[in-house]
Amino acid sequence: MAQAVTAAIEQASVLIAEAGTGTGKTLAYLAPALLHGGKVIISTGTKTLQDQLFDRDIPLLRKVLSVPVTIALLKGRANYICHHHLERAKNDGRFLSRDDVGHLARIDSYTRASASGDRSGLAEVPEDASIWPLVTSTRENCLGSECPYHSKCFVLEARKQALEADVVVVNHHLFFADLVLRDEGVGELLPACNTVIFDEAHQLPETASMFFGEQFSSNQLVELGRDVRLELAAKAADATELQQQAQRIEKAARDLRLLFSSEMGRKTYDEVSANADFVAALDYAEQTLRELIGELEIHAARSEGLHHCWERATQLADALQRWLNEADTNHVRWIEVFAGSVHLNSTPLSVADAFRNQLAGHPKAWIFTSATLSVRQDFSHYQQQMGLEAAATESWDSPFDYQNQSLLYVPEGMRDPNSAGYTQAVVDKALPAIEAAGGHTFFLFTSLRAMREARTLLASLMRAKELALPLLMQGEGSRSELLARFRSLGNAILLGSQSFWEGVDVRGDALSLVIIDRLPFAPPDDPVLAARIAKINRGGRNAFMEYQLPEAVITLRQGAGRLIRDKSDRGVLMICDPRLIGKSYGRRIWQSLPPMRRTRDAEEVCGFLRELDSGAGSAA
Repeated sequence: MAQAVTAAIEQASVLIAEAGTGTGKTLAYLAPALLHGGKVIISTGTKTLQDQLFDRDIPLLRKVLSVPVTIALLKGRANYICHHHLERAKNDGRFLSRDDVGHLARIDSYTRASASGDRSGLAEVPEDASIWPLVTSTRENCLGSECPYHSKCFVLEARKQALEADVVVVNHHLFFADLVLRDEGVGELLPACNTVIFDEAHQLPETASMFFGEQFSSNQLVELGRDVRLELAAKAADATELQQQAQRIEKAARDLRLLFSSEMGRKTYDEVSANADFVAALDYAEQTLRELIGELEIHAARSEGLHHCWERATQLADALQRWLNEADTNHVRWIEVFAGSVHLNSTPLSVADAFRNQLAGHPKAWIFTSATLSVRQDFSHYQQQMGLEAAATESWDSPFDYQNQSLLYVPEGMRDPNSAGYTQAVVDKALPAIEAAGGHTFFLFTSLRAMREARTLLASLMRAKELALPLLMQGEGSRSELLARFRSLGNAILLGSQSFWEGVDVRGDALSLVIIDRLPFAPPDDPVLAARIAKINRGGRNAFMEYQLPEAVITLRQGAGRLIRDKSDRGVLMICDPRLIGKSYGRRIWQSLPPMRRTRDAEEVCGFLRELDSGAGSAA
């Protein structure tokens, strides 16, 4: 792999490099990149891998290879504490929770001592604490060169280091923000670099779709209204009409969300545009925003902050108009409802042309790598998604001995996944394997609803059997907290949905059983997927075989990859979905998985797991 990466760098060409778990792909792309020289950008799918590369992998190779390269870590601006917003939060004194008072004091103390201002260095304040948006900036509310703390800005310092460094580690979101929007102020990086490396490159089609599209959210209106009020309190307390207008825009935005009650999820444009209440609420929000713009224009000269709020409001009104008037048949409009906000999205049906245009610019090497980019070493789906039809492709299997280290188990007698009672059947089949394994289980689901139902069913059955194993579930803490508990407990069952299918590395005895409830086909009523399926089928092609099946295979391979992470790991991958055996396409799916020994015999599986559990117990 290192030789293939070297050739791509020397020829300034494009390489898609699939490397199974344990291949050492990080070293295989880092060594050529560091030795060849020039400016290198490495983009990852997660902050965890970003930190691992910056803190461990690159310093290790730099030392081993004796290459004096400089490295920089660059994250999105929301990861850096903003001095201006921190001071404003301290002066305002109004918080969403009592905890925020203590959190603010810790953040204030950390800011005075930190050289980077990176919030990841302050583990004492939870990632999801409500104080963070009040002490960090966004592209919209950054004051730029007019900020009184401009010379101390952590974001500017991080950019400066990135511009000067030989190797810059970013994440996919920041990369595409730079590529498409130039909104993170690092537009100078990309034209000047010689090599771009995407690790966890299987995530790129979705990330690119987000950034090549457009998004408008009710949260942006709420934050605008809040920032106007805070600025008025500091600089123009007498502007009572503007104060009231800011409150009106916040209420209009919240009312827009309240229309959906407790609903969450994705909806088509046709679905919501047929709802007269939604149309009226959106019209009212737009009208209120226009009125706010008028008031802001009157007072904009009174402070830099108010002038900036006026510019933001104008940009938001323009974005909302573009969404409302979107007529491009190559884009799909849709709505996503979250717990506290509504997002209006316009997403391209394909990012291939847009990305192909980027590759045609300044000559450089482009490396795309992941453990899951192909279906049986056929890369055509990924190439078509990303506009990489001319790219060289290579694949290297994992060095692990899957035949002896693992079993692939599809239980007998499972009902159709779309039938009533399917989750009950999954739990019934899973429990004997969980008991034989003594816990040590990841239970992965394709939906949050099924995960929660399974948690209730499993807890009830375990009580009836007096099976005292710790039961953890996604949502009961951050992912890092849950994984730490899972590892330390040693015999736990962790139920997870989408966020636990990838980027999770548990080695050793803590994990010996991965159960997947069903094949991860995306719901066909998802607005973006439905539009893509319709377009493919209109062209006389088969959307299921060409798009839906490859997507499901790549996702399944990610989930399956949680099991064997080391040459000494052993375990069982249990896939409950009978379509893996009963459908004609099932063979194509399981042949894309690691070459595990296959079985449908529950007793063989339980015996294998009991042996592992007794080995783990004696080792402990």
